[in-house]
Order: sequence, then structure tokens, then C-alpha cells
Amino acid sequence: MSLRRFVRGQPSWSAIETVVRAVVERYDRSPAQVRFLEADNWLSTPVVIDDALFVKVISQQNTLVHALFTTGRNLGAVSSGTAGFFESFQSPAEMARHELEATREMRELGLNTPEPIEAFDVEGYGVVVFEYLPEFRSLDALDPETESWVAEELFASLRTLHDGGLAHGDLRAENVLLLDDALYFIDATSVDSDAREGIQSYDLACALAALEPILGARAAVGAAEASYSTGELLSAADFLHFVQLRPDHDFAAAGLRSEIEHRATAE
Repeated sequence: MSLRRFVRGQPSWSAIETVVRAVVERYDRSPAQVRFLEADNWLSTPVVIDDALFVKVISQQNTLVHALFTTGRNLGAVSSGTAGFFESFQSPAEMARHELEATREMRELGLNTPEPIEAFDVEGYGVVVFEYLPEFRSLDALDPETESWVAEELFASLRTLHDGGLAHGDLRAENVLLLDDALYFIDATSVDSDAREGIQSYDLACALAALEPILGARAAVGAAEASYSTGELLSAADFLHFVQLRPDHDFAAAGLRSEIEHRATAE
């Protein structure tokens, strides 16, 4: 097995077949159409069944990689002046159950998410099942000329999440989906509820980082101001350098910080 495959934690084909067979039997979908999504995913292997079920297969290696990512993120949080707030998992099944529960909690707040169906384990692999959203687009595919509403909707949804005492923890363009003029959150991660203020600032920084390459700093910060105070934006600015270290964010941190500070001094 190559190092890259080990780090990504992709199961063997026989293991994937075992999991898929279990899901097909569990939901009485035999015969079934099965396909893999083209995704650069380090934390699970995504499978779509009959264009109806979205299945994540989580291996022990995925759990290990998540723990390594968590350690790195917590060190980054400490560098931003707060205690680490990301939590890790002991097993693939625990990782699957958490994502299902986090998605349920978001839906209970009235946010759009794929319908969470079930989480279980098959021969040591964690399996989490959601409804499949057809023909969705990720946030970075939006047209800023005709879909400017998306930015304010993103921050309004994030505000709802935070006011409900929750946080996303892994907000990036790939985890915000657009479908039929609606915005959906996916892939929430595990965070320590005792560090609520820090993780909310981090969420806000991630949302700004996701939008800046699309809309520019001025429009991104302006959209955030509809849902967040200047003080909250300044707190988020302290996390921008940390978010910039992540390979899945590519944005102008200095421009965002400058825009936030400019608006703060103009008040």
C-alpha cells in the first residue's frame, strides 16, 4: 500500500464492496447503481447509491488522520491566543455518529442540510448515510454577479448556528452547497462547547476566507456585517493567519484584516 493511500485511509476494494453490500441490503436497494464521487477527501470514502443515498465510509486510518489534523488545528488555535477547541475520535464508528448527530442538530435549528439517515459500523468501518443532493454546486462555483444573496445567507445561517450554541468547525467552500437557490451546510466537525467564543470566531474567519476569493474583501466583510458586530469581526480577524495556513483555503488574509480594521476605525 502506498504512503499516500495509507494517509488518505482509503479502504481496499473488498472492504468497500462489503460496506456497500451491507448498505444495499439494509435499505433494500438490490440491484443498485453504485458510483464514487470525484473528491479529494482525506477523511472518508464517499459513495452514492441509486442517486438517493450518500454514504461515507470511514476507516481507522481516516480516524488517525483526523486526530493528526485536530492536533495541528489546536496548535494553530493556541497560536491565535485561545485554547484548542477541536476534539478527536476514538473510532471510525464514533466519527460517523458524530457527523450524523451534528447534522441533525443543524437541521433542528432550521438550517438546510442533507437529511441525516443513519450511522453504524461494518467490520470496523464507520458508515454514515445521508440523502444525496443531486446537481448541487459548491460555494466557489457561485456567480457573484447574479447570486450575491449567497454571501449574506451564509453569514445569516452561521449566525443561526452560533446563536443555537453550535459551531461548524470546518467551514470552507466545499462544505457549503448550493441547490435550487438554497444554501446547505455539510461536514461539521467536533468542537469543544466550552470554547464557544473561540470556535465561533474561527468559523467566521473561515467563512470570510471562503468568500474573499469570490467577492473580494470589501463585499465579503460587508455581507458579514449584516449578521455580526464589528467586535465579532475583529475577533475573527485574529484567526485569519491561522486559517491561511490550511491548504484548503487560498485567500488574501491581509486584505480581509485591513478591511475589517478600516470599518472598525470608521465607526
